[in-house]
Order: sequence, then structure tokens, then C-alpha cells
Amino acid sequence: MTKNIINFIVTIILAIILSQFLPWWSVMVAAFATGLFFSLKRASVFVVPFLAITLFWVAYSFWLSSTNDFILAKKMAVLLPLNGNAYLLILVTGIIGGLAAGVAGIFGKQCVTLLSKS
Repeated sequence: MTKNIINFIVTIILAIILSQFLPWWSVMVAAFATGLFFSLKRASVFVVPFLAITLFWVAYSFWLSSTNDFILAKKMAVLLPLNGNAYLLILVTGIIGGLAAGVAGIFGKQCVTLLSKS
């Protein structure tokens, strides 16, 4: 259980640091790196980075959108089939980032498994 919490915290910290210098895919680099260095079991290899990046992206996009009263988020939500709901757009944004991070976490674990068998 403590490995999951440590992985969660390290993933968020790495994502925050890397997102200052790299594009959106930096969350995948953070999840991949934590997948390499923290050996998690079974479903937690996907779930922990997924939850960490989902929380990070939801909080970050809420913070960015709240500074302009969700004007851009509402306009973007109209373009998607979300009926102009900015909060739903923020949730979808977090889930998409979480999925990308979860897959990257699995890839990091698979690389460790592949290299350890050789």
C-alpha cells in the first residue's frame, strides 16, 4: 500500500515539474519513469498513474479555467457534445490524461519485466 502512495505522489510531482518544460505528453514520461522505478502489482500499475494524472489535470485545468470564469472551457464544451458544461469538459480532460498516464505506467512496468528476463 505504501508503494502505491509513494508512486502516486512521485508521479504527481514529476508531472508538475515536467509540465513546466514539456508539452502535454510529459505526464506520460512521469508515469513511465515511476513505472520503471516503483514495482507495483497487477491493476495498480495502471490505476495509480491514472488516478494521479487525472487528479493533477482536473485540478490544473480547473485552476486555469477559473481565472477567466470558464469562458474558454464553456466555448470548448459547446464544440464537443457536452452541452456547454465546462465542468464536464474538465472531467473529460482529466480522464484523457489519466488514460495516457495509465498506459505509460503499464509500458514502464513491461520494460522492467522485459529487461529483467534478459
